[in-house]
Amino acid sequence: MNVLDFLAWLNPVAVPGAILILVGLWGILARPNLFKIAVAFCVLETGVNMLILSVGYIRGRTAPIFDDGARTAARMTDPVPQALVLTAIVIGLAVTALMLSYAVRLRTGGGASSIEAYGEEKW
Repeated sequence: MNVLDFLAWLNPVAVPGAILILVGLWGILARPNLFKIAVAFCVLETGVNMLILSVGYIRGRTAPIFDDGARTAARMTDPVPQALVLTAIVIGLAVTALMLSYAVRLRTGGGASSIEAYGEEKW
């Protein structure tokens, strides 16, 4: 199997999703700034959503819209991953708003926006 056959075999939705997951994970682990961590978390979340969408992706299939009955059902993709991703986007928006509100509250409360400033805190 040569390189071109391997690239044609890969899922075109899963590969960028995996790359976004790795970039987001690196951003979460390597950046000390709370706002940059929130952005990296959004990138990671987008990658996970793309990976979930790639589960329902099948080459040559159409969108899950019924227009002429049973013939359409045989040609369409699975709509369940799309519904899960739509729900995950809404939940991700709420989690991102919560993370950013915590970061703003810590910053305006006289603290720093770096997680290294809170290393001595006891929970």
